Amino acid sequence: QVQLVESGGGLVQAGGSLRLSCAASGRTFGSYAMGWFRQAPGREREFVAAVSRGGELTNYADSVKDRFTVSRDNVKNTMYLQMNSLKPEDTAVYYCAVRTRTQYGNGVGAYGYWGQGTQVTVSS
Repeated sequence: QVQLVESGGGLVQAGGSLRLSCAASGRTFGSYAMGWFRQAPGREREFVAAVSRGGELTNYADSVKDRFTVSRDNVKNTMYLQMNSLKPEDTAVYYCAVRTRTQYGNGVGAYGYWGQGTQVTVSS
């Protein structure tokens, strides 16, 4: 079993920055690709970013490309999301997840383990 604990959310003004962390249990953290998703009130959960098992490859939604950076530290069993130039439309609950399936592209169905979520609020 995998357990994920997220931290780093909060309230920030537009243009500011936050760094989210996702700490995973287990000694085989590096065996899985990881991803970040977010969900705003009244909207479906959407893909934000993903990182390969070794950290060499990353993928981003168009809405966050050039502003967000996803990375991982497999020694610390932690994934990060550096969020810069934040906009009010980035306001959402952010979830980290472990990819357990090779199919479904960047959809939520590809991920079998999820954290509890952390709130990010960007004020104007």
